[in-house]
Amino acid sequence: MRGIARLAGLTLLVALGLTQTASAYPKPSPYPVSWELKFVHSEPRRVVVEVPGAPLPKAYWFITYTVTNNTERDVEFLPEFLMVSKNGTVKRSDRVVPRVVFDKIKSATNNKLLESALKVAGTLHVGEDQARDGVAIWEEPEVRMGSFTIFVTGLSGESTPLTDDAGAPLNDKDNRPILLFKTLQLDFNISGDELYAGDPVDQTGKQWIMR
Repeated sequence: MRGIARLAGLTLLVALGLTQTASAYPKPSPYPVSWELKFVHSEPRRVVVEVPGAPLPKAYWFITYTVTNNTERDVEFLPEFLMVSKNGTVKRSDRVVPRVVFDKIKSATNNKLLESALKVAGTLHVGEDQARDGVAIWEEPEVRMGSFTIFVTGLSGESTPLTDDAGAPLNDKDNRPILLFKTLQLDFNISGDELYAGDPVDQTGKQWIMR
């Protein structure tokens, strides 16, 4: 349900963007106000997989990551990875991704510790030795990717309610407050001919936002 609320918040943010400036949106606290996890990720990569039952091979994008809890207590790691294309297509990771796709990625990365999204989610214990290796996978949203952004939520416990210009909390259709969560924004660009899987992917930006 929290993920659905965030998607509702995203839609509302887009609508509000027509009348509000970027400076009007809440920003993460400059000092720690809640727990935060260490997150190290790979560059996005593309893989083409022959999926059972599909008439043609299908393309997927993925990033691998290592998440570590260096806080003072165990936390619930419930990540959400959203990919937003240059044309505004929003894709949530690991939605109806066949097992064969994960298996191919695990083999390609040669990481025996790599786990699927379902297995990584849950209690993350304190300590470097308790770090988990996971992967976020998206079905390719567009043939020509160009520039795109990945949003990672679930790395911090910081949150704040979304408000209007007068500072009043905004609610969703069920009259519940819309919360924004501290989110890592990763921006990428693929130079050259995007039709080829070997084109370099350059990271063009990285910042914390409230989303």
